[in-house]
Amino acid sequence: MKLSAHQNYDRKSELTAFDETKSGVKGLVDAEITTVPRIFIVPSSEKPHSDEPPSPELNLPTIDLEGINEDPIRRKEVIEQVKNALGSWGFFQMVNHGIPDSMLEEIKKGVLGFFEQDNEVKKEWYSRGDRSGKLKLVYNSNFDLYSAPVANWRDTFYCPMAPDPPQPHELPSACRDILMEYSKQVMELGINLFKLISEALQLNPDHLIKLGCAEGLAVLGHYYPPCPQPELAIGTNTHTDNTFITILLQDEIGGLQLLHQNHWIDIPPNPKALVVNVGDLLQLISNDKVFSAQHRVLANKIGPRVSVASFFTTGDLQTSMVCEPIKELVSEENPAKYRSITVKEYHEHFNTKGLNGISALLLFKI
Repeated sequence: MKLSAHQNYDRKSELTAFDETKSGVKGLVDAEITTVPRIFIVPSSEKPHSDEPPSPELNLPTIDLEGINEDPIRRKEVIEQVKNALGSWGFFQMVNHGIPDSMLEEIKKGVLGFFEQDNEVKKEWYSRGDRSGKLKLVYNSNFDLYSAPVANWRDTFYCPMAPDPPQPHELPSACRDILMEYSKQVMELGINLFKLISEALQLNPDHLIKLGCAEGLAVLGHYYPPCPQPELAIGTNTHTDNTFITILLQDEIGGLQLLHQNHWIDIPPNPKALVVNVGDLLQLISNDKVFSAQHRVLANKIGPRVSVASFFTTGDLQTSMVCEPIKELVSEENPAKYRSITVKEYHEHFNTKGLNGISALLLFKI
């Protein structure tokens, strides 16, 4: 039997060679490659471009947050919209969220500036080691490079901003000031969202905050270089997020897709909007009242594409927080669907598993 091209080679050696350049996918593009290396080629059966088109009536909800803290009637309307969106989609876009348009543009420029700085400077931040080590900001290509079935056409930096924020001198100059300022604004927005979600779950407005859902915040800058053969690769493989919630800013290029009713739905870029989605940890503690939806990013000949993902989770940090279905959401008719776990236990499983299209929550189901 003849082996296909992507089977008949030493994948581990090629992954190692790519990793050791510390130049990421951008380094391949800078070298003016015209074909996608084998480590990035998606198997034919999983090619993203072979899916049937979605139904035209399937459009991600957009929620306007204007006036939610001043007008009680408006707030009730928005809470109902949040409940419906997170219960049926796991996602929504939001406008009038309070973060100035100018700041959204600045953080995108900061991420772009980091990835497009001199490679020798950028390499100083490259690490595949422990995220709690000496580097406060960690840059690499594919956190799951050696465990995922296919490498993603994407470079990333990861920076925990709460509960232990870095000092300014511990951040790269290319994005230092805007990263500090944007994180403060996102934290404030996240707290407001957790209040809305608590009320949508018919809980006290501060319930999720008191549980510790807003204790941790990490900001990730994603850089998707132009791909010479986008039909062969994937920007980010199908996955759910390892968070309570994620707040995402994407640029005008697009490519983000959500799996809804067995259709891949485009989430169109809106320069004034932010995307919110449920992560696995919120699905677990809500006992499936809201759900963490599968999503992905397509590779594109146009680029670079930049996005900024703000993860509300304590990640790998050792905290006392235990995640289990909230007792007010559990009953005899609706028993707990998950066992009690720590955030750290969940993250260790997620990081080992990688982005393989299988939900990390399955391990913790009762």
